[in-house]
Amino acid sequence: MSVEDATWNEHAHTGLSKREAEVMELIATGHSNGEIAQRLFLSEKTVKNHVNRIYSKLGADCRMTAIGMWRSGTSGEQSS
Repeated sequence: MSVEDATWNEHAHTGLSKREAEVMELIATGHSNGEIAQRLFLSEKTVKNHVNRIYSKLGADCRMTAIGMWRSGTSGEQSS
């Protein structure tokens, strides 16, 4: 199992895809969108699209909120 798989498995309940989990992990470690794009061989626009989907899935409105939710292992969606 790779580190990326372990990260994704740990956060699978968030509903993020493996790529979104990879992007979120880089966000949580302080990387900018440009740095993430270079590291993952993506365009910055693609990274921005991933970030917007991550925010939507986590129920976050900004980077800091998303990081807090990611680190605590929660999402903004409440189950009834």
